[in-house]
Amino acid sequence: MEIGSSTLLSPEDLSFNFSSSNNSDFSWFLDMETGFNGNSKKRGRKDFEESLVNEESGFGDILSSILMLGEEAKQEQDWFADSDQRSAFFQPNYSEKVQEMNGFLGQFEQFGNQCSEVNQLDDSRNKRPRKSGLATAAAATGKAVSVGSGNVSPSQSGTGSGQQRRLWVKDRSKDWWDKCNHPDFPDEEFKRAFRMSKATFKMVCEELEPAVMKKNTMLRDAIPVRQRVAVCIWRLATGEPLRMVSKRFGLGISTCHKLVLEVCAAIKTVLMPKFVQWPDENRTKRIKQEFESAAGIPNVGGSMYTTHIPIIAPKVNVAAYFNKKHTERNQKTSYSITLQGVVDQTGAFTDVCIGWPGSMSDDQVLEKSAFYQRATRGHLKDVWVVGNKGYPLMDCVLVPYGHQNLTWAKHGFNEKIGEIEKVAKDAFARLKGRWSCLQKRTEVKLQDLPIVLGACCVLHNICEMRNETMDPELKFELFDDEVVPENNIRSMAAAQARDHIAHNLLHHGSRATAAGFL
Repeated sequence: MEIGSSTLLSPEDLSFNFSSSNNSDFSWFLDMETGFNGNSKKRGRKDFEESLVNEESGFGDILSSILMLGEEAKQEQDWFADSDQRSAFFQPNYSEKVQEMNGFLGQFEQFGNQCSEVNQLDDSRNKRPRKSGLATAAAATGKAVSVGSGNVSPSQSGTGSGQQRRLWVKDRSKDWWDKCNHPDFPDEEFKRAFRMSKATFKMVCEELEPAVMKKNTMLRDAIPVRQRVAVCIWRLATGEPLRMVSKRFGLGISTCHKLVLEVCAAIKTVLMPKFVQWPDENRTKRIKQEFESAAGIPNVGGSMYTTHIPIIAPKVNVAAYFNKKHTERNQKTSYSITLQGVVDQTGAFTDVCIGWPGSMSDDQVLEKSAFYQRATRGHLKDVWVVGNKGYPLMDCVLVPYGHQNLTWAKHGFNEKIGEIEKVAKDAFARLKGRWSCLQKRTEVKLQDLPIVLGACCVLHNICEMRNETMDPELKFELFDDEVVPENNIRSMAAAQARDHIAHNLLHHGSRATAAGFL
């Protein structure tokens, strides 16, 4: 508030201001000097007295204004004095807060510089021991971590400015995995948990190590290769939800999900070309001999089957994945994707076709497979692949007779074909029994499911090739309805060859069956 100043007028100024308001007012002075009459003289004196009264009242107004201004000035002085007292009261607290904020800013800048140094050291070294890494991180952050068993534990430590920070660490128990990973852990119990022996598991880890191994960092050690592979295999073997996998291995749920997908992708990329491949000429010859000695049908290079894997209803194109047969059997809406495979005489996969919608029939899935493309291009010569009634009769696909009132020759042929069919069906039963994740719907997204299924097929082949026996308790009964295609005979030459094989089986047994092929 500004205080204004007022100038006091002298009597001369007042008389001048008063008399100079109008030029005609000077006439009464002249009349007094020239001798006007008494009335005029009296009237002039009266006017003069009234002017003096007005002048005195003007002085009163000015004095009142001066007093009011003085009061306002005094009030402002009192207000400033009160403000000074308040400022003096808050100033120490404000200074203390400013000092604390400056101290915190200094600590934050120091922490950023130390983190930069830690990152530079980490880039210059490939691996660091866990203890030295944690010690460096603790020195860099100025914290000490104290971990409680199974709980979230805060740790505090003072810094140079008296401030304290907290580092939260989730400690999860790894006792179960540490026990399984111990050299003295019984092989039978290990096989019950992971569906394979410790030797086979070690082989898988050695094969996958270049693809799945991660580097240690300054703040934590990478998850070991054996634990990474174990997380994936145990999840596939048991089909347990991710929260159970997390509890078993002492890892976060999201970490377990990520490990399963990473290891499955590595298995598909690294191991599938080695363990799932179409047989070469020499191996094909051995497979033919095995099947012929078992069933009496010549030139059989494999047995084919298609199964369905249950899935959660997809968000798009739902009708394509709807499984009518499973819905009728289970009395609830079912969705699935298909898995077609060709196996050799041991039940190991030589060709797989994964991921087509469950509404497709077996012959439709066959037409989408690499095996069908290989056959139509003429790459399969003098080779039969045996299938069930759900497949059409083709130049390279041999199926049983589907109509009724069969002759003795055709009936005998169907029995022999059924023995070869059983090889593939049993192989798929072991696949689903060994890897329980294929028996029920999982949390795996639809786009990631073919990778998981491919990994299961590869691991199945490894177990079959290494003669890993399966626990009888894991036996699984397959249910896949055979839908006879509308055009079940697509090659008349194949139909004639089938009739010839059936005739030879009835009249000559296995000695003359070779002549039955085209």
